[in-house]
Amino acid sequence: MDELIFGAAYYNEYMPYNRIEKDLSLMKEAGMNTIRIAESTWSTEEPHDGKFNFKPVTNVLDCAQKLGLNVIIGTPTYAVPAWLVKKYPDIMVTNRNGQVKYGPRQSMDILNPDFLRYAERIIRKLLEAVMPYSCVIGFQLDNETKHYDNYGKYAQKKFLDFLKNKYKTTDAFNKAFTLAYWSNSIHSWEDMPDISNSINWNLHCQYEKFLRSCAADYLKWQADIINEYKRPEQFITHNFDFGWIGYSYGEQPGINHFEASPAVTIAGCDIYHPSQDDLTGAEIAFGGDKIRSLKNDNYLILETEAQGFKEWTPYPKQLRLQAFSHLASGANGHMYWNWHSIHNSMETYWKGVLGHELQPGVIYRYAKQIGKEYQLYGKELINLKKKNQVALVTDNDSLTALKFYPMDIPTGGLSYNDVVRWFYDTLYRMNVECDVVDIHALNPSDYKMIITPALYCISEENSRKLLDFVAEGGVLFSSFRSFYADEKGSVYDAPHPYNLTNAFGMEYSMITQAGNAKIMDQPVEVYAELLENKNAEVLASYQHKYWSQYAAVTKNNYKKGYAYYYGAKTPSSLLEKFLKGALKEAKIDLYNYQFPIIIRSGENSKGKKVHYIFNYSSEDWIIKNPFGDSVDLISKKSYFKGGKIEIADWDFAILIEQ
Repeated sequence: MDELIFGAAYYNEYMPYNRIEKDLSLMKEAGMNTIRIAESTWSTEEPHDGKFNFKPVTNVLDCAQKLGLNVIIGTPTYAVPAWLVKKYPDIMVTNRNGQVKYGPRQSMDILNPDFLRYAERIIRKLLEAVMPYSCVIGFQLDNETKHYDNYGKYAQKKFLDFLKNKYKTTDAFNKAFTLAYWSNSIHSWEDMPDISNSINWNLHCQYEKFLRSCAADYLKWQADIINEYKRPEQFITHNFDFGWIGYSYGEQPGINHFEASPAVTIAGCDIYHPSQDDLTGAEIAFGGDKIRSLKNDNYLILETEAQGFKEWTPYPKQLRLQAFSHLASGANGHMYWNWHSIHNSMETYWKGVLGHELQPGVIYRYAKQIGKEYQLYGKELINLKKKNQVALVTDNDSLTALKFYPMDIPTGGLSYNDVVRWFYDTLYRMNVECDVVDIHALNPSDYKMIITPALYCISEENSRKLLDFVAEGGVLFSSFRSFYADEKGSVYDAPHPYNLTNAFGMEYSMITQAGNAKIMDQPVEVYAELLENKNAEVLASYQHKYWSQYAAVTKNNYKKGYAYYYGAKTPSSLLEKFLKGALKEAKIDLYNYQFPIIIRSGENSKGKKVHYIFNYSSEDWIIKNPFGDSVDLISKKSYFKGGKIEIADWDFAILIEQ
């Protein structure tokens, strides 16, 4: 790419009257260069079976071509039309609670052959309609694709075929999952029951892993169709999303991003986050570090908020701060969902760049400033490359297993993603940048330090990989619930942490609710592992009448490297203390500044070091320049090393080292 993408999703179909040229002209005036269309409107594009109407799409393309705007075309397959469901009712997905009724999006069975046949037809017809347009620069596959908890007949039949191929015999299958428990074993493949009510959580773990593969294959299937039509310069992307707790949060359970990433030529994602006084930039950074690591390359933000909900309405300067925060993680631009605020249905108050009055207002003026600066400074900021020394490892198998075997019983209040974000956010606030890497994509030699939050599931191969990493001089920092089970969640019948007891110099077998235990006068939250020291250095023990004989945090020198184990959930301030020690052993320098001053760095396409310094607070800050002689890209001020830099509330500086 030679320019930053800036734009919004646009749905002329949702407008109360035809205003395509007015809207696209306003976008152009705001410095926007790209719109995303078509992915939500199958029922408009094919109002009746085999009767197609692409005028709503081509009318936008005609105007975009005239005004010089780029267009990303989305395949409209994630929201099926009513007539299709009426004709084939079993297109609606069946989950563990039964068949879903028509209405919401993302409610179809992506393995249903009737759905796939009609999906292929609408994709091909749409592509035929849009291919003559030079303004189409790329294609988005589906939308935030997941497996939708599919327990339907096609999924279970395909899963049975998978089991037959993997285990060959029912005896091997029964043994692998200990199905003799409660008489669940089968002795003929034809006796395989519906597994939606199975009490064997490990079988569910295997099934959800299988479903994630189905979702990845579904995206690859769509990509294969598009590859028959697209021009060489056109890209294929997808808007991967994340776990959700009212905003983007942690690993996505419904698809494995790394497994699905070969379907796209440019990775993309949707990131929504808290704003106002709760804006920290952590969600922007986590999502960016995750998606950038999929292909070790720049990526696109295909959806983020302009206004969104009332609690997301940005303070002055926050929209601009958010935009440049995406670039600081390696994004090559961002797009808003959406351009306008719609007047009906579920997302009426998920507001866009324009409010319900459809007139340029405050948010539009904020966006216009971003557009101007993207045009002025984009050449210096596009294609930012990052070389981080720390990897934070994530794993869908561990996420699924810890859903079935929660750390906080009975409330389930401590999830896998809570542990991942606890580590990531602590590093983020310390200004330690990291790659967020799937365990199966991890190349340990790329890093000085590897962190494994709650890596419950580990294969023999990956455990050896981590053992070798420590032996060869790396620093491994692992948390509780790491290295306990195999990839289907079956617990290893060996000392834990599995295959790594020598590296950590300890082992454990007992786990407990935290109760009133403390570590270094800090409360233990929810869960604790009682570590039995062998030859490690005990950095902290439990303060507790009965558990004080057990270690809580250990450090061990194994061959050339070090392995740290953190046995309990504590306040972040205590975790930070031990992370600092590990980072020092890894010879990774720390800045003198922490949150709300956030520093993100990389190298631009001209080979110059670029440093973003953000102020995520309502207070003005003055800091000393920690870098070599630099010039602020925007203010043009020069700063010597150690020179004072003033950063106003919700503002930033972009230093280019000279």
